[in-house]
Amino acid sequence: MAPNVEIISKEIIKPSSPTPDHLRNLKLSFLDQVEPPVYVPLIFFYQFDELCFDADKSKLLKQSLSNTLTMFYPLAGRIHENSSIDCNDSGVEFIEARVHAVLSNVIHKSNMEELKKLLAVDPIGIVFDTLLAVQINFFDCGGIAIGVCLSHQIADGTSLVEFMNTWAATCRGKAKIVQPCFDLARSFPPKDLLGSGFTPNILITKEKIVTKRFVFDKEKLAKLKEVAASGDGSQVQDPTRVEAVSAHIWKQFMEIAKNKIDEKKALFFALHAVNLRPRTSPPLSEHAFGNCWWPAIAVSTSSDDNNGFSVLVTMLRNAIRKINSDYMEQVKEDYLNHLSKLSDLLLKGDVELYNFTSWCRFPVYEVDYGWGKPCWVCTTTLPIKNIVILMNTPCGDGIEAWVNMLEQDMEMLESHQKSTGYA
Repeated sequence: MAPNVEIISKEIIKPSSPTPDHLRNLKLSFLDQVEPPVYVPLIFFYQFDELCFDADKSKLLKQSLSNTLTMFYPLAGRIHENSSIDCNDSGVEFIEARVHAVLSNVIHKSNMEELKKLLAVDPIGIVFDTLLAVQINFFDCGGIAIGVCLSHQIADGTSLVEFMNTWAATCRGKAKIVQPCFDLARSFPPKDLLGSGFTPNILITKEKIVTKRFVFDKEKLAKLKEVAASGDGSQVQDPTRVEAVSAHIWKQFMEIAKNKIDEKKALFFALHAVNLRPRTSPPLSEHAFGNCWWPAIAVSTSSDDNNGFSVLVTMLRNAIRKINSDYMEQVKEDYLNHLSKLSDLLLKGDVELYNFTSWCRFPVYEVDYGWGKPCWVCTTTLPIKNIVILMNTPCGDGIEAWVNMLEQDMEMLESHQKSTGYA
């Protein structure tokens, strides 16, 4: 039986101190400008803590969120014409809900429709005015789930998790907190996208997206890595967990696609998100807030007889290692042409695009508000097909692959996964 989620209250939380006039306008970087207007969703689950009651937790969360927004003031603002953020302290949405269910049952089922009820906004929808929306879910058993949705137009996953850890540290009363840096527009100045042929909405689909979680435990990851290192055409003797899982799913994506399209035309692009903060010259601050990533692009064709699993691992590694300061300087100079070409390929249907992003190194299991670390952290659905988000399992030695696909494609992927026995 699906849990009944009862909304208790809704309010707007504003920064505890007004944003100074000289900080009221923040330019978006061009990396922000090209992001689709969608929310990045995360849900943090916490077991019952008998030392802190729901009313106390609610008060602590509200006050600490307000204090944290003073440091992360753009989150309480509004986007202006995809060029800047009006940091006007309009606030963020804060919802409290009562969930008539047992927390462990919801985690065990990991049903996507049930999980989405724990978020303040529908992650399938387009971003509206509010850039951050939070929902605090109190379970009948005493557990808590904190669901957050942050606009991808202003932040990547790295920034979202840093915000969550700062909020949690503030709630715990930690005295020393590192301030975020809001200066990415200096390194990646905003551009005029008109005439480029690119629109941030190009990847958003209105078709029905299904999201499934595939779990790769420690033993299955070891087997995948062994096969990747020893297979035909292998040039990578020490594949990472992320490389192995990404190449495994990419291969299955291609096999599904070949059954639907003209193989003579098909290009299969694997786009793997790479954090740019340590890869620029000089390196950016690890606390640089915003979208600070770029896709490493590996390309295979349907006519390529050498696109076995081991070869795909090699292609992904080579593409990721190519992303450095020199590469990004070239991107800055020619990014409009790059975006225009990609848009043309997508519109013509000449390319199948697969997006991968790894959150495995994100400290999501360190987000402790004072009543313990989360027992599980998950994401939900995005309105973009063929996107894969990789996250650590709670124990840390496995990987959960959250896969968004069209409904008919997901049925084939599940069949492939069962036949391989890896997840």
